[in-house]
Amino acid sequence: MTSELHPAPEGLPYGAQRVDLTGRTALVTGGGSGIGRACARALADAGALVHVVDRDGGAARAVARATGGLAHAVDLADGEAVLALPREVDVLVNCAGIQHVAPIEEFPPDRFELIQRVMVTAPFLLLRHCLPYMYAGGWGRVVNISSVHGLRASPFKSAYVAAKHGLEGLSKVTALEGAPYGVTSNCVSPGYVRTPLVEGQVAAQAAAHGVAPEAVVGEVLLSRSAIKRLIEPEEVAAVALWLCGPHTGYLTGASVPLDGGWGAH
Repeated sequence: MTSELHPAPEGLPYGAQRVDLTGRTALVTGGGSGIGRACARALADAGALVHVVDRDGGAARAVARATGGLAHAVDLADGEAVLALPREVDVLVNCAGIQHVAPIEEFPPDRFELIQRVMVTAPFLLLRHCLPYMYAGGWGRVVNISSVHGLRASPFKSAYVAAKHGLEGLSKVTALEGAPYGVTSNCVSPGYVRTPLVEGQVAAQAAAHGVAPEAVVGEVLLSRSAIKRLIEPEEVAAVALWLCGPHTGYLTGASVPLDGGWGAH
């Protein structure tokens, strides 16, 4: 049985509609690799024109070529450069992130501040930049790629945990302010994903915890996860795309955990 308002596409059960973003424009930060690249591909496959934003211009151009999108080489720590990005965006995916692992008493203050600029201030500036266009169109989707560390904490990651908690709060405020205009805002909060950011942590975590690098994934990174494997970027992108679909218009201000059961403890 199908709904007259939302008929199921041929070959799909009711409630499993494909996400159609034909005619929509998306902007993805950190789009040159990892989760951002997977999100750019998923959004493009759904029909969106994707602005691929990355500090690595070559990586951004490669993804843009593969998806039929547009590349922007931007350092998100530079507020003026952020505000030079397109504002006519229907879907905003805040994905870019950086990491530094150290005890608080040894954490470089300038590194702490940089992580906040990239992972909290830049999303705020992009929201301020793009929300008026979404409001005027009466539709918009903000997807913030947060982390289990936006909901939980781990030692030696003070800047990253603080930034992800900040992003979660910013997302909720965006949801409240955007609701009257048809704009939703949600976080996807994965555990450890197979990305360059995670792979780069292995040596640092090995030193911080005093274990061999090969033991980091199983004994440190996945110690609190019930599912003992890294998440694939495409799995995160699938949730991000779902949040832009026909049955998620009432889902806003939420954080969707994709953590393999970490939060069940």
